[in-house]
Amino acid sequence: MENRWQREIELLLKELTLDEKIAMIHGNGLFCTGGVERLSIPPLYLSDGPMGVRGEFLNDKWIPAENRADEVTYCLSNSAVAATWNRKLAREAGQVLGEEARGRGKDVILAPGVNHKRTPLCGRNFEYFSEDPYLTAQLAVPVIRGIQESDVAACVKHFAMNNQETERLYVNVEAEERTIRELYLPAFEAAVKEGESLSVMGAYNLIRGHHCCQHPELLQKILREELSYDGLIVSDWGGVHDTKEAAESALDVEMSVTDDFDDYCMAQPLKKAVLSGEVKEACVDEKVRHILLLMCRLRMIDIVASKGKDGTETVSVRPGKGRKTGSYNTPEHREKVLRAAEESIVLLKNEEGKLPLKEEKRKKVLVIGDNAVRRQALGGGSAEIKALYEITPLMGLKMELGGNCQIDYVAGYYVPEKEETDHNWQEDSLKGEEGARSEEDAASGKKAALQEKQRLLREEAVSLADSYDEVIFVGGLNHGQDVEGQDRESLMLPYAQEELLMALLDRREDMVIVLLAGSPVDVSSFAGRAKALVLMSYSGMEGGRALARVLLGKVNPSGKLAETWVEKLSDYGFSKEMFPGRELTEEEKKRMNAHLTENYREGIFSGYRYFDRKKKPVAFCFGHGLSYTDFIYEKMTVERKEKQEGKGFVLTVKVTVRNTGRVAGKETVQLYLGEETVSPENPVKELKGFEKLSLQPGENGEAVMYLTEKDFAHYQEKGRGWYIRSGRYLLSAAASLQDIRLQTGIDIPEEMGNYFI
Repeated sequence: MENRWQREIELLLKELTLDEKIAMIHGNGLFCTGGVERLSIPPLYLSDGPMGVRGEFLNDKWIPAENRADEVTYCLSNSAVAATWNRKLAREAGQVLGEEARGRGKDVILAPGVNHKRTPLCGRNFEYFSEDPYLTAQLAVPVIRGIQESDVAACVKHFAMNNQETERLYVNVEAEERTIRELYLPAFEAAVKEGESLSVMGAYNLIRGHHCCQHPELLQKILREELSYDGLIVSDWGGVHDTKEAAESALDVEMSVTDDFDDYCMAQPLKKAVLSGEVKEACVDEKVRHILLLMCRLRMIDIVASKGKDGTETVSVRPGKGRKTGSYNTPEHREKVLRAAEESIVLLKNEEGKLPLKEEKRKKVLVIGDNAVRRQALGGGSAEIKALYEITPLMGLKMELGGNCQIDYVAGYYVPEKEETDHNWQEDSLKGEEGARSEEDAASGKKAALQEKQRLLREEAVSLADSYDEVIFVGGLNHGQDVEGQDRESLMLPYAQEELLMALLDRREDMVIVLLAGSPVDVSSFAGRAKALVLMSYSGMEGGRALARVLLGKVNPSGKLAETWVEKLSDYGFSKEMFPGRELTEEEKKRMNAHLTENYREGIFSGYRYFDRKKKPVAFCFGHGLSYTDFIYEKMTVERKEKQEGKGFVLTVKVTVRNTGRVAGKETVQLYLGEETVSPENPVKELKGFEKLSLQPGENGEAVMYLTEKDFAHYQEKGRGWYIRSGRYLLSAAASLQDIRLQTGIDIPEEMGNYFI
């Protein structure tokens, strides 16, 4: 990234006192750093989160500020963006987030989250994109670019291997280098190299005995040196544990959830360490350099150097010129959210053409399920926002169907209310981790009463089901399960929904089932019986309207799964040591500040790589998603061009697709690569390209994708690099991982393979 301010930054650095520099590198509020008023250096203002700019809090308390203008556009979760498989919509999602952050006066927006979805139980999976690093990178990069168009820094998070919430501050992760390089680092590498993310957030967990936010190898060797990253590195809130380690690491800014700002590790304790000679002041200077560089890049400040008559150089700071103002709650933002929401909806099953709903059967509709009326914006943890509005599925159906249709609603199942508290959950987030739990567990003392309430609601819904032309169930998860700070215990639907669904299907096998979820759920008991099964994630303020438009056929669904949906949790084969982790050994207790150690023994065989290799059946495979039309893959061509200097090549892959149905639709052509004779240590195939086509009935389209030698390489630990093996490979053009339409072989001869990139 450009750094044309180096000389001016060095001059300004000399003007700063140690106290002023220390003030700049730690929180001076829950979401701001300290500024230097004497030199006109402003604070940095940061904000959650990935689904919109969070509501304002008091500077030093987790108490909502009396702000009457902090309602914003409710954006899609990353799990929903991922389901679009659409780079253009991802860019637009980033643009909305960036413009709104700048419009609210923020300098850094803490998004996007790009962590690998290793386990479906992770409570924050709804904030992340995919179980595939390539898909994650391809969508995260345009999100980052979109954010930063508005002179706001994206903050890609959480670096790295932050894959569970159970003991999230104190779980130590152990994994082979190949696993880390092939699954857990690629999205971050793309974020800083291609997306040019101006900031990166460290993770809570430990890797190989060191906390990520002060990790010497992770932050300095990998991020700073290997990836040549000169942007800002900020801690997760409360992720710093040791003054000296943090000071000597590549971390720039320490943030936390407590109001004792002067007592943060990189505050007064660091000043004392510098004055005593324990830590060199040069460590502080390096952090300030990165902060000032960020401010220049964001046009927050201009640093002006001038020479006096005696030749002495002086420097001054002025407000930056031409910084974008941003905007929020605009009609354009709402339209972009709607477009993305429409493409995020996945049609999982559609027997007998059940969907779209036939016009003659829209006179009397029964909608069942709490998620049909539940507003989701103000939940999920740090992803919570104050939405200007939120259209629920029930409201969306009523808006789109109008007054000639009778639409009735019953809950069908009961969601216990959260216990009221006089303080924000984040105040206690550093006091210890309870791990997996659920809202129903909290009500275990009233179990009998809860079961009775569920029974009454279930019987009411079932008794009404026969009286309507159509029955639509809208259930799934909510932010009692998809939530920061806790993992799920199982994949089962909460609130006795499975019992309700089975009883309803006994009455109405033609019922439409809509599941809202940021992670997979167990559908084994009812998916086989359902005629129509639809998935949506947290799709923003227009999500309910988008769903209605898909169910009614006003929009042809085109979403695809970004993660595997298994038949049952045990299919993953995780032992307790693998998730959520085992107790520390005596040796580990002596050398690390952890409570659990988690071994990623599955290696690179995570997600679809595991199920494909083991040939295990799944409920719905990676990349799956149906349409109201049909597509034929007619032709695949591969053109190979050798690089002029040194080894290497570029493959241009073209796939021709025709819409053979009666309605317009969009198809995502997926390109998978694998060895023809698969080596035991490698996946059967991996996603290496995709392109989304929009086709009218009878229209042909061409998906064009590019591969290089890096796409054929695997990380080799012995040589500590990416190695290309000669041999024959298969390229597969597919509608999903399991729906391969066209294949062709590619040869890497001896003279062109067997080398490190």
